[in-house]
Amino acid sequence: MHLSLAAEPVFHIGDFPVTNSIINTWIAIVVIVLFVVILRVKKITLVPKGAQNFGEYLIEFLLGFIDGVTHSRKKSEKFLPIVATIFIFVLILNWMGQLPGTGSIGLWKVKEGAKVLVPFLRPGTSDLNTTLALAVFAVISTHIFGIITIGFFKHVNKFFNFAGLVKAFKTLNPVKIFTGIVNFFIGLIEVFSEIAKTVSLSLRLFGNIFAGEVLLTVMASLMAYIVPIPFMFLELLVGVVQATIFAMLTLVFMEVATHGAH
Repeated sequence: MHLSLAAEPVFHIGDFPVTNSIINTWIAIVVIVLFVVILRVKKITLVPKGAQNFGEYLIEFLLGFIDGVTHSRKKSEKFLPIVATIFIFVLILNWMGQLPGTGSIGLWKVKEGAKVLVPFLRPGTSDLNTTLALAVFAVISTHIFGIITIGFFKHVNKFFNFAGLVKAFKTLNPVKIFTGIVNFFIGLIEVFSEIAKTVSLSLRLFGNIFAGEVLLTVMASLMAYIVPIPFMFLELLVGVVQATIFAMLTLVFMEVATHGAH
């Protein structure tokens, strides 16, 4: 039984290592692109059916989901491309971990004197590099929406409240000066909270999916064909929950970023 914490290289393109998690991620991207291409080339009808029907249902479902946070259809439509893409992408990556052959088909390699199996496929979200990249993208997107909605200086003022500090000192009022200094340092704390958002988003997703891989590996070592089955269904549920949480938190961060400081 072998399960590496880090994604393992399957082959190299020059000096660039292609890991088993990257391969799964590329497959997920291809699946999403193919579905979008099918929707684009398909003739749109007033009475949807097939792929068009599913696509419209998915968009309406996600818009309703986002409306519950924004309470504004106009704002929901702005957030939809980011939130929906994150949800669908993370969900597919999570579920791809349950495909036959994932984690069980690969190459035998010698590591630290032991012969271990390096699988060709590994869930993309069980690689911290992937989840960290998604988290960085999500947090940066919130700041972009914040700048677009309330303006650059108002958004930056949430973190570096120099304007409030200057106004407080101009009053020469000790209470207002003290309040201004406190508010300035609270803004600096917000900078660290943005870093904490990135870390928590990435580690939560990575930890849950990797823990599921460990659980399935242990269960498979006990009895390969029977014992893991209930846990595989559980992992499908976990995949939905984690994709929903990641998308929901991104949505909440975007909503908060589009409001001025209080």
